Amino acid sequence: MLSLVRVIAATAVVSAATAGPAWAGTIVFAAATQASPVDQLFRVSAAGTGLKQLTTGAHPADAPAISPDGKEIAFERFGVGIFTMGVNGGGLRRLTTNGRDSYPAWSPNGKDIAFLRPRGTVWRVYVVPAAGGRLRALTKAPPAGRPSWTSAGLLVPSGGDLLRIDTATGRVLKYFGADIDVIWGQMSVAIAPNIAKLTYIGARPPEPGDKECGEGPCQRFGLFIESLLTKAKRPRMVLKDAGPAAFSPDGKQIVFVDRGKLEVLIVASGATRPIATGSAYPSLVAPPAWR
Repeated sequence: MLSLVRVIAATAVVSAATAGPAWAGTIVFAAATQASPVDQLFRVSAAGTGLKQLTTGAHPADAPAISPDGKEIAFERFGVGIFTMGVNGGGLRRLTTNGRDSYPAWSPNGKDIAFLRPRGTVWRVYVVPAAGGRLRALTKAPPAGRPSWTSAGLLVPSGGDLLRIDTATGRVLKYFGADIDVIWGQMSVAIAPNIAKLTYIGARPPEPGDKECGEGPCQRFGLFIESLLTKAKRPRMVLKDAGPAAFSPDGKQIVFVDRGKLEVLIVASGATRPIATGSAYPSLVAPPAWR
């Protein structure tokens, strides 16, 4: 009897180790529909069930970010400002009034939200309380791209590198030595939860014989992943012409938009699978959110 128990237990361990990833969590993404060409936010489970539209209105809703406790979503409404709402779409709260405020990122304790605002010709980092209140500029931060507020601190791409900055002043605390496309990649950077990898959209070599744009080849793009732990590994392109991506909560998968469809890629194997979005056509404006 004891031997049989051991066999059953060993079989369970092997099955768990060889099973595919668990499609857990919620994905929030921006999409348009045939009925409305204006981007709105939608929610779907990572398993591809429970699709629900969360926002409506005349102004596009983009760049979703899910709070650490999974109960709220911050997002930008182009031409209006930064908002938060419940994960079911209720409890809408407006946090800022600048119509170009973009790319909100929650603090790990859920009390504050970092975002970008243009000042002159560059984008600067600001912080506003998630409950509403006076915002502050991180005046010592360099010009930055899409922020990520992680357990390792507030991280921003700047000048082709990834930086950790002080959450009170913006002073640079660390340079990661990353290699991010400084022209195309700054606004699409997403960081894995364990800070082991990042992903972004960058330029890729032209296709041989490409004459679609006239005499010269067209500018083409790819979805890149880069390790932040192994300096010898430079960015590698995982897909051509895909949209910006976000990591799964375990950091082993990414979700992105490809040819108008929402897809998930397993980083280790490169295997992909679609997520059904009904009549919603996902947008390439900003990465989805997955929690």
